[in-house]
Amino acid sequence: MGILAGRRPKYLGARDGKLAPCSWKPNCVSSQSEGRHFIKPMQFNYEPSVAWAKLKAILGSMPGVNIVANDGFYLHAECSSSVLGFVDDLELLLIPEEKICHIRSAARLGLSDLGVNRKRANFIRQRFDQ
Repeated sequence: MGILAGRRPKYLGARDGKLAPCSWKPNCVSSQSEGRHFIKPMQFNYEPSVAWAKLKAILGSMPGVNIVANDGFYLHAECSSSVLGFVDDLELLLIPEEKICHIRSAARLGLSDLGVNRKRANFIRQRFDQ
């Protein structure tokens, strides 16, 4: 990875059913945040294992996405931009009993992401809902 990749944040991961909160910067979206950072979580009405397999297949079909952690129903992927190699962190946390999957996508570097993380999260949800 290049200089624009940044370092993998140590605060990522699921703790007590929660993903890390977004910082004050406008380069993050999360289904567990409020206000400008909020993005709708993904809901489903079938077996959680099927939903999880579908989500992993969606990520596997996306260019520049590299899954770096997959533990139970938690997943962390690094998403690299094709031009400059910026890296964003994408996290999914599926809550089987609620039949919901939370999503968090955030830029590692910079202040603005030009809406890339929101677009990514919406793309994943749209594919998931098909």
